[in-house]
Amino acid sequence: MPKNPDPSFYDRANAHINLSNDQLEQDVHGQVSASMMYASARFSTSLTASGYKTSAEMAAHKNANIDYFVREYRMALEEHMDDYIKNFDRYMAMSKNIG
Repeated sequence: MPKNPDPSFYDRANAHINLSNDQLEQDVHGQVSASMMYASARFSTSLTASGYKTSAEMAAHKNANIDYFVREYRMALEEHMDDYIKNFDRYMAMSKNIG
């Protein structure tokens, strides 16, 4: 998570989570999760590409960009895993959906 998220940060994140929760009514959890991760990777790649003037320039920064996104995802995943482990019983008791 960004150290100082903008005022709409959590609203945008929650909108994505709510969409995935809605999809859980028709799909298997693993499929919804896989679709969300795929969409995030595709969107991040598209947004990254928009910052370059050429394919060669993007290719030269490919590994650095991948490292950035993997590092950020890992930090967020660790934060949420730790939170759910700490609050497991409470979260599972009040949760109808996964997100």
